[in-house]
Amino acid sequence: MDQGPLTEQIIKAFDTMSVQLQAGARYVLDRPRDVALLSMREQARQAGVQPATMTRLAKHLGMDGYDDVRELYAAAVREGDLGFAGKAGVQLVSQKLKGDKALAADMLTSIAGQIERLATAVSLERLVAAAKTLASARRIYCLGLRSSHSIAWHLHYVLTLVGDRSVHIDGIAATGADVLARATSRDVLLVASVLPYTRLTVELAEYAVEQGMAVVAITDSEVAPLAQIAQHAVVVPTDSPSFFHAMSPAFAVAEVLGAVIAGRGGDEALATLRHTDEHLAALNTHLKPRGGKKPS
Repeated sequence: MDQGPLTEQIIKAFDTMSVQLQAGARYVLDRPRDVALLSMREQARQAGVQPATMTRLAKHLGMDGYDDVRELYAAAVREGDLGFAGKAGVQLVSQKLKGDKALAADMLTSIAGQIERLATAVSLERLVAAAKTLASARRIYCLGLRSSHSIAWHLHYVLTLVGDRSVHIDGIAATGADVLARATSRDVLLVASVLPYTRLTVELAEYAVEQGMAVVAITDSEVAPLAQIAQHAVVVPTDSPSFFHAMSPAFAVAEVLGAVIAGRGGDEALATLRHTDEHLAALNTHLKPRGGKKPS
C-alpha cells in the first residue's frame, strides 16, 4: 500500500500512543485513500474506535482536528500521490443487498487491485531486497501459522525443488520450533503473519533475532510486530469485502520470492531442478497428458 502524507510521522509516534490511538493510526497508515474519501465517523467505525479517538489522534500528531488530516490526504489524492485506481476493502453495501455474485466480484476486484499495488517501485525494492537476503542465507527457515501457514509452506516447497536449504517450521506434537536449535547467524527466518497476529509466530521471530538470525517478514502494516523486528518487511494489504482477511497478496509475495531466489541460484539451481524432475518422473508422481485419438 502506498504511503500517505503522515506515514513517517505516525510510525515515529506510534509507540507513544494509547491502544485506541494505535488502532486509529493503523487505519490511517494502511488505508490512506480512504482517509481522503470517507467521513471521520465512517473511518472510526471501520477502525473500531470512537470518532473522538480520531480527533485525539490528529491532535497527537500536532494538528487542530481530524479535518486537517483528511484535507492533507485529499490533497494527496488530487495530486496523484496515492494514485492507485479504485479502493480495496470498502464494502459499499452488504451481501444481502447486492447478492452473492456481487460479493464475489467485489472480492476478486479487491484482490486484483491489491496485487497491482505490489508492483509499485517501493514494494518491488522491498521484495528484491528481501529475496537477496534469503538467497544469501545458509538455510532459510520458513514460519507461518494459522492462516499464514500456506504462505510459508508454499515458499518452502518451491525452494525444495531447487535445493536443500529450506526448513519448514511445522512439527507434530508442538516440536516445530525445535529445528531452530540448529540455526545460526548465517541463516534467515522467513516469517508470515497478519492481523490478528499469532502469538507464537511473533515469539519465535523474537527468539530468532536473539540468536543473531536475520528476519524477513511478510506482514500487513509498517507498525505490525514483525515489521518492528525484521531486517526486511514486505507489507501486504489484507482488507477484504469478506469477513476474513485477504491472503492472496501475501501468497503472491511468496511466489515472487521463490522465483527470484531460484533464479539467483543459477546453474546449481537448474541442475537440482533437473534432478527433481527425474525423481518425480521415476515415482510417476504426476498424471501424464492423454494422447490424441489414434488415426484409424
